[in-house]
Parts: sequence; structure tokens; C-alpha cells
Amino acid sequence: MKISVIVPCYNEGDSIARLVSSVHAALSSVDYELILIDDGSQDHSPREIARAAEGDSRVRGIYFRRNYGQTAAMSAGFDDATGDILVPLDADLQNDPEDILKLVEKITEGFDVVSGWRKDRLDHWSRVWPSQLANGLVRWITGVKLHDFGCSLKAYRRHVLDQVHLYGEMHRFIPVYAHWNGARITEMPVRHHPRTSGTSKYGFGRIPKVLLDLLVLKLLGSYATKPIHMFGFMGGILILLGGTCISVTAYNRLFDHIFIKDQPLFLVGIFLWLVAVQTIMLGLVAELVIRVYHEARGAKPYLRKPPDEV
Repeated sequence: MKISVIVPCYNEGDSIARLVSSVHAALSSVDYELILIDDGSQDHSPREIARAAEGDSRVRGIYFRRNYGQTAAMSAGFDDATGDILVPLDADLQNDPEDILKLVEKITEGFDVVSGWRKDRLDHWSRVWPSQLANGLVRWITGVKLHDFGCSLKAYRRHVLDQVHLYGEMHRFIPVYAHWNGARITEMPVRHHPRTSGTSKYGFGRIPKVLLDLLVLKLLGSYATKPIHMFGFMGGILILLGGTCISVTAYNRLFDHIFIKDQPLFLVGIFLWLVAVQTIMLGLVAELVIRVYHEARGAKPYLRKPPDEV
């Protein structure tokens, strides 16, 4: 099997040469390619990538006109990859390229995705704690029991990524998409090294982004083909709350002789009912959009398993 190593690079010029050398040393015994994606770097990363690719057919460079983010860079690498197993890897050398073959060996045991787990992570607490919080939230909301969604070092069979379309900053959730598509997933500990050059692009500011991405992920995963269920549930809750407010108002009018005009709760109940109607109507519009989307693409609401995977 051919291995494609996909490396997004953003202002990592000082580590690219050492990364390329490490990958060559780790994969010298197998058929592989190394795809380096310059994500609009402002340092000398493009020159380092071009230098690494010059005269070496195993190395290819992709260059973005501006910074699009890690998800877009990974997606470009996946699109250009020709291997049977695709392995994304960070350019900062904190993950060890020597672990790539261990992931590939694990994937040949019958798995579709092998996720790296930085069990002994050597980062500052300002990166570790937000990551642990984010991982816990992802496990809780998606039901995919991985320890480290943020570790870029993973191994995927090509057919898994053919069924995944990446947008926004969804690269950390690829195993979740794969799991929902029926992929067999496992994880294994990988080595982690301190950063020796460049600067980290993550911190506490990542938490709000993860929360918003999780909201989109939950919508796509649980309600992509039945949005009316989610909007209808929300509308039902609002109707119940509005009815409770109006019932309290009616009770106060009948038994405590408090006029409705003196009870703001009545207006709150009416407002909640109006919002409930709008929410349900939004669900109906979402249903129409989903049906037009699937019918226009000829897409099916299911995925078939090839006979050789049975």
C-alpha cells in the first residue's frame, strides 16, 4: 500500500527541512509520497517547500495565495493524494514521523481510522487544558470515545475520506464524520515532543470555535436528513413554556383577581408562542432545503458497504 503524508504548513519554515528529512528516514522502507501545503505563510516556508520538492519525486508542494486555515490545507492535500492510506501530520515536529508506520500497521488489522493519542503531551498548560476540555465536550456530544481529537497524526483509508467533505475548521472532527459513516475506528498512543521552533497557533481562544463547530456537527450528524425533528422539538418546548406563562396569568386573574394588563407574564407567553411558530416554520423550510439539496445532487441518505468489506 502506498502512504500519502499530508503536512499543512503555516509559518513553519524553520522546521520544514528537518521534517522532510525525518519523514524520509521513517518511511524509507515503504512506498510513500509527502505533500507539503503552504497555507499562505508569511515566512520562508514556501521556499523551503520548493527546495524540498526540487529533484525529489516523492515530495510535492501546494501553495495557497493566502491563509485559509488548517482544514482547507488538509482538504487540498487529501484531494491531491494518490496513496491508499492518508496520514496528516503537523509541520512543527511535535509529532514523530516514526509513528506513521505504527499507525499504518494498526490500520491493516482491519480498521479504517487509527487516531493518534498524545498520551504524554509536552505542551504548556495553556494548550493542554483547553484541549482536554474540548476533547471532553466532543466525546460527550458525539459519542465517539477518542482521547485526543486535536492530534493531527492519524491514519485513514482513502475510501473513508472520499465520503467526508471538510469546511470551516472541521478537520479535528474527521473521525466523527467517519464514525457516522460506519468506519471502524481505534486509537493508539503516539510520541510527542516539545516545540523547538515557530509559535503555537492555538490556546484558550480555540474553545469558542470548538463550541460553535460542535453545534454545526451535532446538527449535521443527528438532523441532517430530518431537521424538522430538531426545530419541532425546540418549538414544542417554547409552546410548553408559553402555555405555562399564560396558565399562570389565567390563574392569577381567576383566583387572585389580578388583571391581565398588570401581568407581564402574559406578554411573555404570547411572545414565546410566536417564536415557537417561527421555529417550526424554520424547520419546514430546512426540510425543503434538505430535500432540494439531496435531489439536486442525486445523493442518497445512506452509504453502502463494498462486498469486500463484509
